[in-house]
Amino acid sequence: MSRNFSLQKSITYFSLLFVGAAGSFLAVQLRPTNALLVEPVAQLPAAIPGNTTNSNFIAAAVERTGPAVVRIDSERTTFRNRATQRGNRTLSGTGSGFIIKSDGLVLTNAHVVDGADTVTVTLKDGRNFKGQVLGEDELTDVAVIKIQASNLPTVEIGNSEQLRPGEWAIAIGNPLGLDNTVTAGIISATGRSSSDVRVPDKRVSFIQTDAAINPGNSGGPLLNQQGQVVGMNTAIIGGAQGLGFAIPINRAQEIANQLVAKGKVNHPYLGIQMTTLTPDIREALNRESNVRVQVDQGVVIVGVAGDSPAARAGLRTGDVLQQINGRDVKTAEDVQRAVDNSSIGVSVPVEVIRNGRSLTVSVSPGEFPEQAG
Repeated sequence: MSRNFSLQKSITYFSLLFVGAAGSFLAVQLRPTNALLVEPVAQLPAAIPGNTTNSNFIAAAVERTGPAVVRIDSERTTFRNRATQRGNRTLSGTGSGFIIKSDGLVLTNAHVVDGADTVTVTLKDGRNFKGQVLGEDELTDVAVIKIQASNLPTVEIGNSEQLRPGEWAIAIGNPLGLDNTVTAGIISATGRSSSDVRVPDKRVSFIQTDAAINPGNSGGPLLNQQGQVVGMNTAIIGGAQGLGFAIPINRAQEIANQLVAKGKVNHPYLGIQMTTLTPDIREALNRESNVRVQVDQGVVIVGVAGDSPAARAGLRTGDVLQQINGRDVKTAEDVQRAVDNSSIGVSVPVEVIRNGRSLTVSVSPGEFPEQAG
């Protein structure tokens, strides 16, 4: 494993590739894909912001999607003494979610239902149902809940790959227990890394928005101006204002499909700790460690987990990644995407520069190890 350098703030940590980081989401009170799960609905006509002769475009989007947004209440019991069952206490939390299939499939955040003994889903019309968690994935913070109901209103899914900064963004959820709250703003940025959002243990490239997101909004939809879901609201940064983050809906749908099919998600894993290389980082690495990096661009490995796929393939601290499976990688986010697109157990060529020389090693990604309880 790598030594601790003084350039820690410059290093991007991806626990998706290296086990050990622990981030926390703050947006819960307690704590085009082939969208196989989503039923097709009629396309809304594009609304025109500022056109007061017709209905307000935000109101129209909310009227279309609002009935499919739900409140999720969860309870879990903690045990101070499991042997005597004394000192037990029940913790309650509230989050949001949205219905993606009319027979009762609900999408939300994993941290909204994590460890819950009971889950209650309340619809906008006041009906409530006991929810069954079909699966949850901590690395992407996505969970799927099933309720026993039929003919439910559903959301329309948009395409998060087409988002552009400056577009309208509308959030619906239950912040601070205030049901069916609507806030609006813009898409502030896309492609924010997990380290940018201060949740380095997550395997997501986030959407940033200035639409107000507060505790209780977790799991609720982020909409475009047509009322289509383009993201799932998930995180806020403590102390910040006007900064909220959402999981792109394409990624959330991909994870949800796997959760419904098999109850879990298998994430490819290399076992490296890495950072996007810059001249300053190269200088600091060469000065403060026994690593000798001679190039200015690429993604440098600053740690290799023992007995990991990377270690078995011979990757070393100081190697600068140039290509994975024939595709150039210039940032740590590029490496993350390349690993996500690989298959467990299937060898991929990885080109690195080591001590000024280019070489290619074959790495077979493993399955991401479960976090120790």
